[in-house]
Amino acid sequence: MSCLISILENMKPGVDFANEISLIDSHILDSVDIMSLAMDIEKYFHVEVTPLEIVPENFQSANAIYEMILRLNAAR
Repeated sequence: MSCLISILENMKPGVDFANEISLIDSHILDSVDIMSLAMDIEKYFHVEVTPLEIVPENFQSANAIYEMILRLNAAR
């Protein structure tokens, strides 16, 4: 999880990603951020983020993103 938080903080410094629960609804992350984050997730966590995974529910919080990563990792 700490690696994910570091990736997010590098994208958007100053956001409390550990506690923020509405990254999409609050417009903290936009579509370009999501695509960049998906590529970073693939690179650092060695999972494939398919278009089916790129839905708001999976990117609403760091916890939701991490749960997606764990799910994708388990599916390998």
